[in-house]
Amino acid sequence: MSFRWHVRRSRVEQAKAEAAREPQPPSGVPAARRSLRRHSVRGQILDALRDALVGGELTPGEVYSAPALAERFGVSPTPVREAMQQLAGEGAVEVVPNRGFRVARRSARELAELAEVRALLEVPVMLGLAQAVTPERWALLRPFAEATAAAAAKGDRAAYLESDRTFHQSVLSLSGNQQLVIVADELHRRAQWPLACGRPVRTADLVADAAEHMALLDALAARDLDVVESLVREHFTTGA
Repeated sequence: MSFRWHVRRSRVEQAKAEAAREPQPPSGVPAARRSLRRHSVRGQILDALRDALVGGELTPGEVYSAPALAERFGVSPTPVREAMQQLAGEGAVEVVPNRGFRVARRSARELAELAEVRALLEVPVMLGLAQAVTPERWALLRPFAEATAAAAAKGDRAAYLESDRTFHQSVLSLSGNQQLVIVADELHRRAQWPLACGRPVRTADLVADAAEHMALLDALAARDLDVVESLVREHFTTGA
C-alpha cells in the first residue's frame, strides 16, 4: 500500500471511529443512525477515490473491484460500492457486471466537447456578471484565486483541481442561479478525469492555469468583456 493510500485509509478509520463514539440512538430509530454512519464513511471513501482518480493512482481502462478497494481502506465493500456508483453517475467510472468498475478513458475529442459545452454555458453568464457585479465584490473572490495559485505552486494537482472548481463555483454563484452552479460543476468535474494517454501535467502548467484566475478577476472588475470572453474560453481549452 502506498503512502497516499495509507493516509486516505487513516481518514476513513477516523470517520469510522467518530461514528462509533456517537451515542446509541433511541429505540425505534437504529436504521436512521446506521444510515448516517454509513454516509459519513462513504463520503470519506468518495473523496479518497476522487483524489486517486485525479492523481492518476487509478488507471484509465483498468477494472477495480469494490472488495479489493474496500480491503485497501479497511472498510466493508458496501460504502465503496456506493461511492463507485456515484462516480459512475458522474462519468468517472463504468460499471462492469460481475467484475467491478472500469476507470473511464477521456479522449482529446471528449475533452474538447466538454470545453465547448462549458463555454456555451459560462461565457454569457460571465459577461453578464461583468456588467452587473461591482469591483468590490470581485475583490472578495481573490482568496479563491490565491488558493489555486498556492496549490499550483506546490504541484499538487488534486488540490489544484479542487480549488479550481471552488473558484468557478464562487464566481458563478454570483448569478444567484443555484441550478447553473450545479450543472456547471458537474461538467467541470467530468472534464477533470485523465486522458486515455495519461497526459502528464507539469507544475508550470498548473501555475499558468492558476494565473488565469487572477487575470479573469481583473478583467471582470474592469468590465473588459472582450478579455473576459477570451480568458474563459482559453481556460476551458488549456486548463489542467
